Amino acid sequence: MTAAVSERLLHVAELGCEREGRLLFSGLNLELATGACSALTGPNGSGKSTLLRCITGLYPDYEGLIEAAPTSYLGHRPAVSPGLSVMENLRWFAALSARPATPAAADSELIERLEVVGLAGYEDVLCGRLSAGQHRRVALARLCLDESPLWLLDEPFTALDLNGQDLVRALIAEHCAKGGAVLCATHQDLGVPEAAELRLGVRR
Repeated sequence: MTAAVSERLLHVAELGCEREGRLLFSGLNLELATGACSALTGPNGSGKSTLLRCITGLYPDYEGLIEAAPTSYLGHRPAVSPGLSVMENLRWFAALSARPATPAAADSELIERLEVVGLAGYEDVLCGRLSAGQHRRVALARLCLDESPLWLLDEPFTALDLNGQDLVRALIAEHCAKGGAVLCATHQDLGVPEAAELRLGVRR
């Protein structure tokens, strides 16, 4: 991933959204440049997940302007197939991403990613046999394979132990240091130095 200095990766202007007859937010403005990280906070039902889904294109029912660089979205559910092994899940994602590599080279990269997220030795284990925290680690390994400059993370600390939470923070810091940007919806302290905060409030 390469990015110019201070390149704008996300521009949101005068964004408004309703769900089930309730206004979640209106007149919302947000910008993220390369190297920036922002924590999206607020009570349950305030629209954090909906905002991320609007940005990534999964929820088109909004008003306003969204301009975003290519994004990688990690939802609060890890979206891991329980009937596939850990490696099969990652191979499937790598194939979708059209990453050019020989099978041996591709598997070598996937194994490296699993080592990073603490799943070395679990390559052939069915994901249905993993814990919720291990599912999240598989999803983090998948995130590391994506070269999109903008990461949208929805409650990435879910089900993770303290070491896993520190891993998330390290991955965010590394991504930003390489010129990416991160918008993270969380109820926990993001723990990333200089991260900005955007707080959403429930509107009735």
